[in-house]
Amino acid sequence: MRIIAFITEAAPVEQILTYIGEPPRPPPIASARGPPAWDDAPEPAPDWDLLQQPESDFEFDQRIAW
Repeated sequence: MRIIAFITEAAPVEQILTYIGEPPRPPPIASARGPPAWDDAPEPAPDWDLLQQPESDFEFDQRIAW
């Protein structure tokens, strides 16, 4: 697709939009929403120690041996 012209004046743009059945004015800007209504009591934090992986039964050497 190639752009061949720009319409920079408002009157022709309004006429074109009206002709094709679109509103010539932009929709009104809605007001911003507030944060979600959360309960006053937050959930308890998880016990991260229970989520750790168990230690291995053998020693693993990560050095490179050629």
